[in-house]
Amino acid sequence: MSYNKPLIQKAVKLRSEGLTYREIRSALNLEIPKGTLHSWFKDIVLPKSYYDKVAKLNAEHLIIARKIAVEANKVKRQEFLSGPDKINSKVAGSIHSFNAAKIALAMLCLGEASKYKPRRSFNLGSSDPRIIIIFLVLLRKCFNFNQEKVRCTVQCRADQNTEELERFWLNVTKIPHKQFYKAQIDPRTVGKPTKKENYKGVLKIDYLDIKVQLELESLANLVYNQLQFKNGPEV
Repeated sequence: MSYNKPLIQKAVKLRSEGLTYREIRSALNLEIPKGTLHSWFKDIVLPKSYYDKVAKLNAEHLIIARKIAVEANKVKRQEFLSGPDKINSKVAGSIHSFNAAKIALAMLCLGEASKYKPRRSFNLGSSDPRIIIIFLVLLRKCFNFNQEKVRCTVQCRADQNTEELERFWLNVTKIPHKQFYKAQIDPRTVGKPTKKENYKGVLKIDYLDIKVQLELESLANLVYNQLQFKNGPEV
């Protein structure tokens, strides 16, 4: 495409005033190729204002590019983190079946419940409300659960407010306050401030039915035997 001389002269004048290629195209209302503009402007000495403007534009573009990169990385990370949820959503749904729920409870108790010889109760303690909720929900699902057989004990540090902690665990468990034993304070923590933010102590739950413990221990052992001996351990 050919361009008339007045147009070229106007473009050269705009360039000598420090306008960028984009600004010149906009002023002329023409999409002139970069190579063509470069051939017109090759002998022009640009003013300092042009370099200041370009430096500012580059800085602004860098900020925008960084913001875009941050947002793109957030999207990628979210997709990465949501991947396991997509894989496991159907697996998680199987917890509502009786057999899966009972095995899950047996495995939970194998790792978290008391290792004492059977007496009249067994207990599980945790500072994680999720573990406490899973334990109680699965007990209700798998056994003829009797809430009257539940006893709760808050175990905490010396500088913590026991009444506040009990209110927290009451809300988590929905177990009546009358079934809470007196809070147990660790004497080793006297004079040592709690550093862990939002630490709510440990809730120990006793369930006054040793038959439940025996049945769960039996199931845990049987599951172990199935994995250990059916096909032999994998190396």
